[in-house]
Amino acid sequence: MSAENIVESIINRASVFKNRSVLDRSYVPDSLPHRERHLALLAELFKPIITSPGSVSTVALLIGDIGVGKTVTAHVFGRELVKVAEKKGIKLRYVHVNCHNARTLYSIVQSIATALGLNIPFRGLSPREMMLIVLNHMKRYDLHTIVTLDEFNYFIQVAGNDAVYFLVRIYDEYPEAEKRLHYILITRSLEVLGSLDPATESYITKHIIKFEPYKAAELFDILKQRRDLAFYENTVSDEVLEYVAEIEGYDKGGKGNARAAIEMLLRAGVIADYEGSQYVKIEHVRKAVGEIREELLVDISDNLQFLQLHELMILKAIIRKLKSSGESYVKIGDAEEEYRYLCERYNTKPRRHTQVYEYIRNLKNMGIINTKISGKGFRGRTTLISVPVPLEPLEKRVDELIDKKLIERD
Repeated sequence: MSAENIVESIINRASVFKNRSVLDRSYVPDSLPHRERHLALLAELFKPIITSPGSVSTVALLIGDIGVGKTVTAHVFGRELVKVAEKKGIKLRYVHVNCHNARTLYSIVQSIATALGLNIPFRGLSPREMMLIVLNHMKRYDLHTIVTLDEFNYFIQVAGNDAVYFLVRIYDEYPEAEKRLHYILITRSLEVLGSLDPATESYITKHIIKFEPYKAAELFDILKQRRDLAFYENTVSDEVLEYVAEIEGYDKGGKGNARAAIEMLLRAGVIADYEGSQYVKIEHVRKAVGEIREELLVDISDNLQFLQLHELMILKAIIRKLKSSGESYVKIGDAEEEYRYLCERYNTKPRRHTQVYEYIRNLKNMGIINTKISGKGFRGRTTLISVPVPLEPLEKRVDELIDKKLIERD
């Protein structure tokens, strides 16, 4: 097939996606599941901009790990407060600056000036001179501005205490001026603030909003919202979303990272398209995990060599049941039944249930499988088992090791 035909065939192939941009990191949704309280706290803090504009300059500090919604919450809040201000006849601007890129005082003030539409020759001006131009511009045009400094820790590390003090306490030098400039500062932890002097640190930490990692149920709601916008109807089941949510859910041993969960769903969809599948399946998610977490594949592969014959056989049984069912989990009873069939096939005496249970617990402790106790949809309580990586290459490696153990035994 020619290069042109290859490209054209892929372009013309049906897709599970109707709008992939919804899964992009830069996408800002209309609503934020499980971050309503944080939006409300921000609204309370910045309320004076609407009720008594110019009376006070507000600084809020958003703290939390990667992917817990800090950046998107700031974006949504800024967007919505601008709308509220407009209804009240107040001209409010929202400016978002990433300090990973703009790490100096000069570059941050320049970013603010540019976002406000100031057409000034920056060369030759000091940050202080540029900031005065910004403040005068805001006064002249009766503007108020909220500036979000995302990944604020980079700015602290590079620019230092004096630059931070200058930005957030600019009105200390102009106490009679109307307070038109406000800040939302975003960082992962409070540790980096330890390099600031006590007065600056105290001022910045006056209003802290903490973001906790997402639980699996919360991630499911976020993924459902994105799924409904990004994919065609009936191409991604709730079971797929639950599986992704449980991989990342903080209460299930994950990091509670919504960004990573959304990326996993996106990758699974891309893999489904590549394979020409009409649906995103559990195995597509496993393959996505294998791409995103290559170190997990390596760790599991390394750990396989330390397994005993019967541990390898119970693992193979789990893989076979997962492959035949196409589901995310297999019941321990079904895995044990398959294990006994394999023992017969390999002419090996099966171990008792208590020993099989110990093997499964060991596999879990080594990170090779995941387990949970059944909930809704199951009669009684039983252990459910899943495998976090692609099944085909894992089974191939397990087969090689089983064959090797059998040769050694004979």
